[in-house]
Amino acid sequence: VSTMNAKTSSAGEEEASGMSNETLGEAKRRQVIRVAYVIAALDLTFLFMQMGLMPYLAKSLGLDSVGFGYLQTIFGVLQLVGGYIFGRFADQFGARAALILSCASGSFFFLLMSLSTNIPLLFLSRLPGVFMHGIPGAQKVITDVTTPSQRAGALGKLGFCFGAGIITGSVVGGVLSTKFGVYVPTYVGLVGSLINTLIAVVWIPSQTKPKSDHHRTEHSTSPSGSLFSIREILRLMKFPGVMEVFIVKVFAGFPIGLFMIMFSIISMDFFGLEAVESGYLMSYFGVLQMVVQGLVVGNLASRCSEMTLLRLSVFVFACVGLGMALMRTVWHYCIIAAPLVFAFSMLATITDSILTKAVPSSDTGAMLGICASVQPLTRTVGPTIGGVLYKQFGVSSFGYLQLMVNLGLFVYLLKSKIPLEEMKS
Repeated sequence: VSTMNAKTSSAGEEEASGMSNETLGEAKRRQVIRVAYVIAALDLTFLFMQMGLMPYLAKSLGLDSVGFGYLQTIFGVLQLVGGYIFGRFADQFGARAALILSCASGSFFFLLMSLSTNIPLLFLSRLPGVFMHGIPGAQKVITDVTTPSQRAGALGKLGFCFGAGIITGSVVGGVLSTKFGVYVPTYVGLVGSLINTLIAVVWIPSQTKPKSDHHRTEHSTSPSGSLFSIREILRLMKFPGVMEVFIVKVFAGFPIGLFMIMFSIISMDFFGLEAVESGYLMSYFGVLQMVVQGLVVGNLASRCSEMTLLRLSVFVFACVGLGMALMRTVWHYCIIAAPLVFAFSMLATITDSILTKAVPSSDTGAMLGICASVQPLTRTVGPTIGGVLYKQFGVSSFGYLQLMVNLGLFVYLLKSKIPLEEMKS
């Protein structure tokens, strides 16, 4: 009897220990996710600080509007090419190494900006942008440590960080440059990026994937070990449903992307806003982003299927297009902004979740890198297309284009049965 009691006691202790370890593991995962949110929020804050600073810095160095356009295009191309390379790097060397690379590149970026006393150095400061991908790095960490059912909600909360970055970065950058000089925000960005790098080194574990995910199957084996391979991109697009969802992701948000690229000109010419009023409008967008991503996207993702939410976001985009075609004042735009932010946030979150679950776990970084290249692609080709639309047809043309494209995509999503299969490692 005493032996049986001892065995029972031992078994109970082992079970309790197992529960404790499981709880500890869950606590560790939550901690890692929170650290990823902090790194993403800080990274975006520093990025928006320099975005508000760049026009004034470029003007002070004698760069005209055409040259500034070239500067922005170069940055967009570097981000476009670097997005996929960064994702492949994350798959091969881990999410921690990728985040450290992104934060260290940010430090080098701000260092070069702080030394930019002439136009060639200013153009040279864009080069580290090829590896500056804080959001995809944070997405990679979250993708590794969450289950497929948790992924959409966890990725959605990154949008809260985006809103915080817009508000904090715009305000802090403006105050620092106005009161202390145009180069002070670059010094703050340099120190902040170094702190971000230290956070990633200390708090992100060297291995974020579950052990079972390290055994790659024959189906997920990469035929090429290089960081950039067109063959690899085509291989990922051949997985069931990936090409269809990616096409929806690119085209649904493209018209509104053109509008946002031209927004600085539209806000002055069409809405008649001053610089301060445009800043208030950007802060309003940041608040909407935080509310939608923090309170709405995650709750809907836990209650509705991903395909339902994808159709909903495309339909809301079509309605936003109609509203944009009819708007005449900035107050109309403030009303349209709420469904616009909802559709934009939902589309980005749901498509990222679907696409990372449709490919093997060993390729989630590459898939996130491809997804991250969508916005740089818009920034690269957008100024030319958006300029022609605005000059020839006016602001309403962006709305009509948004309406037609998304109505077509909505009908496509209703009629087609996209095969969404969750890839098992």
